[in-house]
Amino acid sequence: MKDEATFQSVLTSLHEAALDPARWPGFSAVVDEALGVHGGSLLFGDGESDDDVRIGFQWTCIRGQRRTDLERLYFGTFYPLDERVPRLRHAPDGHLLHNTEVFTEQELKTSPVYRFFRTHGNAGDAVNVRLDGPGGSRILWFVHDPVDRDGWSSPRLDSIRRLLPHIRQTVRVQVALGRAGTLGMTLANLLDATGLGVIQLDGRARIVAANDRARRLLRIGDILYDTGGSLFARTPTANTELQDLLTRALPPYGSGGAAGSMIARRPSGQPPLVLHVIPVGGEETDPGAWPIAAMVLIPNATEASDVEVTAVAETLRFTRAESQVAVLLAGGMTAREVAAATGRREGTVRSHIKHMFTKHGLTRQADLVRLVRSLAGVGH
Repeated sequence: MKDEATFQSVLTSLHEAALDPARWPGFSAVVDEALGVHGGSLLFGDGESDDDVRIGFQWTCIRGQRRTDLERLYFGTFYPLDERVPRLRHAPDGHLLHNTEVFTEQELKTSPVYRFFRTHGNAGDAVNVRLDGPGGSRILWFVHDPVDRDGWSSPRLDSIRRLLPHIRQTVRVQVALGRAGTLGMTLANLLDATGLGVIQLDGRARIVAANDRARRLLRIGDILYDTGGSLFARTPTANTELQDLLTRALPPYGSGGAAGSMIARRPSGQPPLVLHVIPVGGEETDPGAWPIAAMVLIPNATEASDVEVTAVAETLRFTRAESQVAVLLAGGMTAREVAAATGRREGTVRSHIKHMFTKHGLTRQADLVRLVRSLAGVGH
C-alpha cells in the first residue's frame, strides 16, 4: 500500500464492515484502490468434504459494487465444478496461491470455472488464500487481477499478507454475533436494539460504547454498574464470575480469547439475566488495531428461540432432564404436554420445575421461560 495512512484507512473501513455486513462493498472499494486490483471475493464455510460443506456467506465485489448476480451464478453452476475448492481446503493457513498454483496447466485452458472468473470477474490472474476460521471453519479470500496488468509485485503481496489477520477477524466477529443471535444486524441496529443490551469493551476491558438498554441497566445499577469506565457486577459472587469471564475473553496479547456466559441476579427479586461475553479482538492483529475487543450481550428473552438443551444445562447448571423440560416449556408446552412428550409423569415434570425455581430463586414459570429463552443462539 502507498503509506501507513492508507493502511489505517483500509483497517477503519474493514472494522466497520465487520459489525455491519452492508458496509463490505465500501471496504472492497477502499482495498481495491489501495491494492490496485479489480475486486475480490470472501467466502466462509465449514465441512470436511463436498458432501457436508456448509457455506455461511459469500461476498463478491467489483469496483465497490456487490455482485449478487455473480454469486448466484457461481453457486448455482460453477461451485460443484470448482477445481480449487478441494485444493484450497487443505492449503496451508495464510499461504498466498496464484491461480497457476490452484489450477493445473490443462485446467487453465479448459476449466469452465477458470473461464468464468477470467471473463466475468477480472480474476484470471487472481491470488487465493485460505485462513483458519473459528471452530474448524474456513475462510477463502480471492483477490482479483491487478488493474495495471503489471502482475503481483512483492509490495502488493506483502500488503495482502498484512491484511490477512484483519480479514480473519472480520469473520470471527460475524460468527460471534451469529452465536449471540444478532448476525446480520447492522451496527446501528445492534446498538439501537431495544431488547438487546450491548456493551462494547476495548482490550483493557474498558467500556467503549453501550446501547440504550445497557445504559439503563448500568444507570439502575442493581445488576451491573461502571466505575471509571470499567464494568462490574453488583454482588461479590457475580462480580468474581464476570471478571473471570472478561479475563478469559481478553487475555494478554498473543493468545486467543474465549466466550462465556453467566447468570446475573437482581437483589430486588426480579428475574435474573443471562450475560454473554464474546471476544471479538484477534491475537494476530496489531495491539490496539481492533477498536472493540469484546462485547457483553444481554439478549432479549421475549423474542429468543431455538434454545439448545446443552446450552441450558451448561449455562444454567440444570441437569439434563431439567434442561429438556425447560426447553420444552420455553417452546410453549404446558407441564402436562411436556410429560406426554417425554414419557414422564406430570408430577415428575413439576418436580423438575420446582428444582429449577430453587436454583435460580424463581417463583413463576413465566420467569423460567424468559430466562431459558435468553439463551437462544448460544451454541456449545
